[in-house]
Amino acid sequence: MARSSVKFKDTVAAYESLSAEAAKGEFAPVYLLMGEESYFIDALSRQLASTILTEAEQAFNQITVYGRDTEAGQVVNLCRQMPMMGSREVIVVKEAQQMRGLDKLALYTAKPSPTTVLVICHKEKTVDKRSQLYKTCLSGGRVLESVRPRDYEIGSWLTQHVAARGCTIDRKALAMLTDHLGTDLSKIANELTKLLVSLPEGARRIADTDIERHIGISKDYNNFELCRAVARQDAARALTIAAHFARNPKEHPLLVTMLALFSQFRELFLLNYLRWQSRRKGVPMPGDGELMRLLRLNNPYALADLKEAAAAWDNRRVFAVLGLLREYDAKSKGLLRKDMLARGGRLDAERRVHLDLCRRRRSRTPSGCTGRYLL
Repeated sequence: MARSSVKFKDTVAAYESLSAEAAKGEFAPVYLLMGEESYFIDALSRQLASTILTEAEQAFNQITVYGRDTEAGQVVNLCRQMPMMGSREVIVVKEAQQMRGLDKLALYTAKPSPTTVLVICHKEKTVDKRSQLYKTCLSGGRVLESVRPRDYEIGSWLTQHVAARGCTIDRKALAMLTDHLGTDLSKIANELTKLLVSLPEGARRIADTDIERHIGISKDYNNFELCRAVARQDAARALTIAAHFARNPKEHPLLVTMLALFSQFRELFLLNYLRWQSRRKGVPMPGDGELMRLLRLNNPYALADLKEAAAAWDNRRVFAVLGLLREYDAKSKGLLRKDMLARGGRLDAERRVHLDLCRRRRSRTPSGCTGRYLL
């Protein structure tokens, strides 16, 4: 199957559009909710199940079945029956990817009943877009392809998600959440819901102290603080945080820390390269808005911090650090010699990484390095 061209931002836009339609009481006869990211599938199916029928009607005219326990023919029979004491019935098929003979649903979706709303939840992968099921759902209903976000897309989505609830979130609090919870949107949304409930009445701002108090993520020992310490060349602070990470490897995986550091120095490399182009070749320096887009930053404060750090890290040093991080990443995965990890375990590895970062103040790389080295 060809790789999907749908991006995460397309998924968000499609979800918001379908959610708005449902809120206005506009419903299609068939919904095909499919893809690897379960959050949008679950959220939209819950909204549809709770808004199409009233609470009293749901007892008679709303049926939920699971793909593992049913067949396509049974679902078609349910969809063809008339609603009881109401104008509509709702059939929700969960875990449809496990259904036997799923493609046979195309016999119904080609000509759906006007009194039935069928919601097909197909997780883990997409339905074959060459199939009749997909084509009939697309032509006569609504299709949502739910794509998993990349790590750099989480921040902007979370900021918008918080804003939709009438709140704001500080940059450090945002970084703490995304570093700790990764790209699992369902987990992030659940933690955020609990956090908003726990905030004092009238509070509209989420700070790092709220994250520490209600979710249990330390505001002093996290990847955000580590990256800041390294960028400011505060060796003592960086090594203190590294030692804490080493003592708590489950909460602070080495791979996630490497990724956070690599992302920061990659941004520094790109910013310095753009400045070099402007200074040496006369290429206009992008404005702050364009820089934020190029660097995939979420707010102007992050850009201001990056500009401050770039003044202290020229690209020769940045290039050396990127190479160092790739070397230690390979060692941690066993791709190179394992003596680094063998001599002192995780604690030795953490300290060695940050000691080497601090020692790279006078690292030399070829003076002709340009944007082609950017990874």
